[in-house]
Amino acid sequence: MLRMALHWQILLAMLLGAALGVVLNTTAGRQSAGQTVEYPAGAMQSLGMSQPVVVRQGKIWSLDTPERVFIQIEEWGGEGEGEGEGDDGGEGASETRRFVVGERLLVERQRGEVGEPWPPGDGEIRRTVMATLGKLKSQDPAAYALFQKHGRSLARTIGDGAKTLGDLFLRMLKMVSIPLIITSLLSGVTGLGHAERLGKMFGRTLLYYLATSLLAIVTGLLMVNLIRPGVTGAEPLVAVAAEGVHQAGKGLGVVLFEQLENMIPPNPFEAIATGNFLSIIAFSLAFGVCTILVGGTTAKRINELVDAAFQVMMKLTMLIIRIAPLGVFFLMLSATASQGAGVFGTLGWYMLAVACALAIHALIVLPAILHFVAKQNPLRFAQAMSPALLTAFSSASSNGTLPLTLTCVEERAKISNRVGSFVLPLGATINMDGTALYEVVAVLFIAQLSGIELPLSQQIVVAFTALLASIGAAGIPHAGLVMMVIILQAVGLPTESQGLIIAVDRVLDMCRTSVNVWSDSCGCAVVSRFEAERSELAPEPAVS
Repeated sequence: MLRMALHWQILLAMLLGAALGVVLNTTAGRQSAGQTVEYPAGAMQSLGMSQPVVVRQGKIWSLDTPERVFIQIEEWGGEGEGEGEGDDGGEGASETRRFVVGERLLVERQRGEVGEPWPPGDGEIRRTVMATLGKLKSQDPAAYALFQKHGRSLARTIGDGAKTLGDLFLRMLKMVSIPLIITSLLSGVTGLGHAERLGKMFGRTLLYYLATSLLAIVTGLLMVNLIRPGVTGAEPLVAVAAEGVHQAGKGLGVVLFEQLENMIPPNPFEAIATGNFLSIIAFSLAFGVCTILVGGTTAKRINELVDAAFQVMMKLTMLIIRIAPLGVFFLMLSATASQGAGVFGTLGWYMLAVACALAIHALIVLPAILHFVAKQNPLRFAQAMSPALLTAFSSASSNGTLPLTLTCVEERAKISNRVGSFVLPLGATINMDGTALYEVVAVLFIAQLSGIELPLSQQIVVAFTALLASIGAAGIPHAGLVMMVIILQAVGLPTESQGLIIAVDRVLDMCRTSVNVWSDSCGCAVVSRFEAERSELAPEPAVS
């Protein structure tokens, strides 16, 4: 395997991880305690929890399935002192809590059709519905820790372990991302020699990003109106919020002004420490331009210093990329091991609409731009970028994939550092074709599912708002859900409606992140072509 090209290694690792995850999900995805499990009072801390939690003596019953999780916890005795005396009561009041973890629409539908498999209990016990186990961890850490220790299926246990290892790979990529961005940007800008060339490159880059985002949004609008995934013929659904999803969203103007504020960091070192990409990019560009303006031996020394630092960071990045197949394997294993198929049946038409729209944009629109504008062979360029695209799909993080994207653009696609170092960090921050498309389809799907027909004027509002909101979306998993609140508010839909689609967000997040990275990469080829013409140089073709 080590003799295979990197993109084949990553593809094979991704397929193996997905296949193993599906097998585990099918054969070992269901775990029932059968009988209640008693546990003593004391402190508990599961892997991934920042601090231990104190639990009272009690017993837990659970049923873990790929589609949803049922947890019942009965506690008695003192607060973590072990004062209770088993089932006979002892000191302290008894308390029973029930939780259902899963997509709320599915949970309520199953309850109405076949009931829920709770153990015998005295009277009616209120249960709380949580969208994800992450929500359970934040709202009831004790219940989460007890489930992690006593209730998980084998598939979920292996999936959680794989996620931990996959996250270590992502941490390594994020470790080099900021130093790589700074040194790469400074090296590229100071190597230009003329500040006006940077302004023209910025104009072309911004024009490309706005054009492709608008094309993606139009594609999403056409697809959702063609498939109409929310029109099922059944009674319109009242918006059901997943527990913990409801939030008061910021206004669009506030979000855009915050982006403007982020471009002027009061403390550049704090921006570096907190990973504020927009602040880092803006300050690095300003520093590079001023270096050019100063000129002379000062500019020469700074250019030599940042170029040397960039070479070191590229070497470190290449060493990390060598273990990319292993990281992708664990990330795909964790994504498929505990994801049930039931959610795809309920939201299948919605997923189809998003997938078709993303496929049209990624396989038709962007390759056409590559062929006719950038004068590149789309297949060869896609092959050159395939390690970054596959990693983006597995990790669902365009910021985390950025070091690999930079490496593929420069080492495999043979695009100059001064173009890649400028276009890619900016794209990972403001260019979100896949996110903008997804948000448009999701909002119209929610409206259709709620029995609300949005007229053309309202759909134009959705498109414009999605275009601006995508600029403010962070390059992290599930960022689209946060920005969707702005669009829902713009057309008067309840913000808690996004609870209807949160169950399949992770799967779609992987797809739209790949489209985001693919669009950024195509932008490099487009800008490189015009920069090469300015320098009277022929653009170099992509190679594998």
